[in-house]
Amino acid sequence: MANTSVSALSTFAIEGKGARPLRGRVQLRIDRPAAAWLEAAMKRQSDFLALVAALMGAGGVALAAASTHAGGGDLGRTSAQFLILHAAALLGVAALARASAPRRAGRLLIAGSGLALGTLLFSADLAQRAFEGAKLFPFAAPTGGSLMILSWLALAAVFALPE
Repeated sequence: MANTSVSALSTFAIEGKGARPLRGRVQLRIDRPAAAWLEAAMKRQSDFLALVAALMGAGGVALAAASTHAGGGDLGRTSAQFLILHAAALLGVAALARASAPRRAGRLLIAGSGLALGTLLFSADLAQRAFEGAKLFPFAAPTGGSLMILSWLALAAVFALPE
């Protein structure tokens, strides 16, 4: 039975697709069905991130309309812009994760998930302030903004690291 190399750090290369020995790592062996299951799981996670991104985009457009017609002001417009712009970026991250090797895909999905969570937190706090005059919870916007910054840096690190 054909095997796939997997290290303790969850890195693997499918034989026949550029498999190479992993230096300095503990080698584990799993069969092709398990490797196929891991790849399918990565694709499901990529699709879920794309779904979240699409919903963020729709929410951003709706929020932009509400800000214009229901008096959301600058905070509402800023919230809408963050949702729309980060939704587009997350669609790209999800597509790239789907097409990447499992190791890079996992890194992309972690950074993308942080970016989605940070954007949702930041935008929800701004929208709450715009339409209800109250914070979502203390430090929601700074927490979301900090998470967005860290996630962008994590994406930069993913691209700086070898695949």
